[in-house]
Amino acid sequence: MGYVHDTAMAAWTSPAEVTPTVGTWAMDVASHIWTLNKSAAADTSVLKVPLKLPTNAVGLKGAYLKTIDIYWVNGTANLTDMSVEVYLSTLPAQAGTLTTALQTTTYDSGHTTAAMRYTQAQHKMTITLTTPIWINSTSEVYVELTCNAAATSAVKLQGVMANYTFRL
Repeated sequence: MGYVHDTAMAAWTSPAEVTPTVGTWAMDVASHIWTLNKSAAADTSVLKVPLKLPTNAVGLKGAYLKTIDIYWVNGTANLTDMSVEVYLSTLPAQAGTLTTALQTTTYDSGHTTAAMRYTQAQHKMTITLTTPIWINSTSEVYVELTCNAAATSAVKLQGVMANYTFRL
């Protein structure tokens, strides 16, 4: 039998798989580009972005998550901020308790300050996990993207790419 150790794997999360909390969000398509669009309004919305990665019950196999690329367009007016947190949840055994741990991350050099993240532009923001994580068969990993919008800010989320090593 062979052995797979591929350091250049990626998994796409489409905007249709994202769940927003506050504000008016709707799917849209223009020129064959699908986006999750936020209507202009002053509010703070948190979006849950699931990262669907291959898992394995054996240690050091499956997906080893390293970075996450987030693609969005901010138009009409600057946001107040756009920030990211990455969480790893451990699924409980029967009658157990779900636990969730915030992962330590850094922004790419073009998004290190709120001013860089909230500008009107096409954005590709890369989030790097300080310590990459193995995703095992009792784990869920997701991104919480917090969008602090001004009264006339409009956002179009295009999707999220998880970049990982795959070992099997």
